[in-house]
Amino acid sequence: MQHDKKQLEILLIQYFRESYVDFPKGILKPSESPDFIVQMKNRHDLGIELTRLNPANAEPLDDKGSYEIEARERLIERTRELFEQTSQLKLFVKFLFSENQKINSEQEIMRTVQLVNEIRKTVKNRNGNAFFKETIPESKLPKGLESVLIVNHPLMELSIWERANNLGVSNNVVDDIRKSIHKKDQKLQIYQKQRLNYYWLLVFTDRLRGVKNFNLANKIINHKFESQFQQVFLFDLIKSDIYRLI
Repeated sequence: MQHDKKQLEILLIQYFRESYVDFPKGILKPSESPDFIVQMKNRHDLGIELTRLNPANAEPLDDKGSYEIEARERLIERTRELFEQTSQLKLFVKFLFSENQKINSEQEIMRTVQLVNEIRKTVKNRNGNAFFKETIPESKLPKGLESVLIVNHPLMELSIWERANNLGVSNNVVDDIRKSIHKKDQKLQIYQKQRLNYYWLLVFTDRLRGVKNFNLANKIINHKFESQFQQVFLFDLIKSDIYRLI
């Protein structure tokens, strides 16, 4: 399980590295406490710790919501099975479903086939031995889906296909971010035993979304977060948006 977790972390840090233009140049090495060390050209070492944004304030699902989740999970699993029948790629795939369109069971097979074909087309000419990231927009997807994120890393030995925001949607995103930072701040003394020059925290989320969605990005940007890490980032995986919080 720890090996699988590290593979996913390697994929995520590479995705962040490709997305953040100011990522320091140097040798990126997997580590433990913190998760990665960047040996920079100026002979300084940067430690980077990763954590997923946990929606502690998420609302519980009702029966109708549970039924919809089951339909979405079924669609994802069937799509993965069909895709992997003809491909050796071990992909990280996130499906962002629309909250306005429901999955119709009568159209499930048709949507699965359409989805598989679109994913196959998207990765057809990509090099599986190199990192790549693709996003399929809503215009090319079956009804009920807003976006599909596909990320490949050659070190991945397992495939991960899942719903975006599968931990729930937060009622208070700012508070959840604050708690994520505080939780890692409490462990910073452990990370500092490595005697590195700098420490960064990367908080990632599938899709920055809250129950109250209005001006969410502005609210986060304008909020003053505090941390003992020199820099803290929030990384929206679906949109590749990066917010520097500290």
